Amino acid sequence: MVLLHVLFEHAVGYTLLALKEVEEISLLQPQVEECVLNLGKFHNIVRLVAFSPFASSQVALENVNAVSEGIVHEDLRLFLETYLPTKKKKVLLGVGDPKIGAAIQEELGYNCQTGGVIAEILRGVRLHFHNLVKGLTDVSACKAQLGLGHSYSRAKVKFNVNRVDNMIIQSISLLDQLDKDINTFSMRVREWYGYHFPELVKIINDNATYCRVAQFIGNRKELNEEKLEELEELTMDGAKAKAILDASRSSMGMDISAIDLINIESFSSRVVSLSEYRQSLHTYLRSKMSQVAPSLSALIGEAVGARLIAHAGSLTNLAKYPASTVQILGAEKALFRALKTRGNTPKYGLIFHSTFIGRAAAKNKGRISRYLANKCSIASRIDCFSEVPTSVFGEKLREQVEERLSFYETGVIPRKNLEVMKEAMVQAEEAAAEITRKLEKQEKKRLKKEKKRLAAIALASPENSSSTPEECEETNEKPKKKKKQKLQETPQENGTEDPPVSLPKPKKRKSFSKEEFVNNDLETANNGNLPKRKKSLTKQEPVSEPEEATNRSVPKKKRKLSLKEEPLSSGPEEAVSNKSSKKKKKLQKLAQED
Repeated sequence: MVLLHVLFEHAVGYTLLALKEVEEISLLQPQVEECVLNLGKFHNIVRLVAFSPFASSQVALENVNAVSEGIVHEDLRLFLETYLPTKKKKVLLGVGDPKIGAAIQEELGYNCQTGGVIAEILRGVRLHFHNLVKGLTDVSACKAQLGLGHSYSRAKVKFNVNRVDNMIIQSISLLDQLDKDINTFSMRVREWYGYHFPELVKIINDNATYCRVAQFIGNRKELNEEKLEELEELTMDGAKAKAILDASRSSMGMDISAIDLINIESFSSRVVSLSEYRQSLHTYLRSKMSQVAPSLSALIGEAVGARLIAHAGSLTNLAKYPASTVQILGAEKALFRALKTRGNTPKYGLIFHSTFIGRAAAKNKGRISRYLANKCSIASRIDCFSEVPTSVFGEKLREQVEERLSFYETGVIPRKNLEVMKEAMVQAEEAAAEITRKLEKQEKKRLKKEKKRLAAIALASPENSSSTPEECEETNEKPKKKKKQKLQETPQENGTEDPPVSLPKPKKRKSFSKEEFVNNDLETANNGNLPKRKKSLTKQEPVSEPEEATNRSVPKKKRKLSLKEEPLSSGPEEAVSNKSSKKKKKLQKLAQED
């Protein structure tokens, strides 16, 4: 009996399920369809063998990419080898995708089956997956599917081979649309302004120039010889400017109001701006084509090459087309009409817009279009699959088409394709080497700039980190130094300007002797009847000793200066001491009399 297993790939991980009653299931497919919807009946058919969750979203994306491309990932190989039976002949593995089934059968040797009953079983597994796996809810499964779907689509857009061609396709489509719109709008301006100045239509043929001139002239009655120079600049022709001036004087047009003129001028300015944008878009298209398909643009021109790419869908699709398809690309309606009516098939499609077919004679148009299509297919393949695309091959292919055209007209035998391609290979190698040198130089410059920037950042970061504590220490040290300088400078300043101020701090009184404090206390005790002001005077007396202590710490030169300054500094202290001694004597006399 063959054991039927089913492999189910989910956003969460790989799941392997075993099916019961294989022979009955294979015979009764409608019953399986009914059992899929009922969870109880579905559990009787399907049994979970193993579930291997993905380690991360990146691993899940790698596995999904491998499954979509039909490649057996290492995780899937390990999972199947671990949980499937060892006897491969008795195992039948059901898979949803035929590509991955063929890859498993080729690499691992298991017989794989797709479609039929397997599709119905997988539908049931997808419906009841959150019930089959323990610890998995419907919400978490949906979130995993949504996240993997976003990352898968994002990766597909990122690794899109044709992503550069999209800009060319859009720009050529916009260019064709702009040509139609500018033509329609300019015809509207001609008709509208023609009521006022009908003769101008015959003088100026170009649409953009007509709109510029109509915007400049406005009311034809105001046009005079003073505006002739500016009119010549617009028309780029002195004879046309003179003809416009003469026609404005004898015009048959009707008079027009100021409001109508304002509307005509605003509309013509819009048409002029559109034509200017069309020119800038054409330059953008030329630059883009020179980057993406330089050989094709050198062979048939930027516009025709871009139209071929847009019609094919991408440069890769155009490279895959044979020369016969490239020849009639753009003339599909005429081809199918000719096949339907059994008439003549078209000789050319979009390549008719190239200059070669227009230059060829009527009898040679089909031959030159076939030859040109052949060279276009070669150029598109070179552009698509070359690592460093250059315009060398396109120029050589163009020379070949020119030689073939002259051969049809004059009979001069052209060079062989082998000789031309040998020359092109040599020149292409030189051009590729030059381009690689330029790219290397640019890369070196970029790396140097990056290194300089990183070095500057690295230097700036340790400076900022180291400067902060040092700066703090400097700021803490600065006020201390300033205080010391003030203490040293005060004796010098006192000799010239003001009497000295008592600088020592009250903390320095701790160094006084005990005898001095005792004497002071005795004096204050004897003079108990003295007022408060006298106490404050007595307290000021010990200030002289710290001054002496400071004078001791000063160098010899400074001491001399302080000795000279003593008479000046001792004046007020002596006066205070004399007053206190007189008061003491008076008090002693009063005490004796009592």
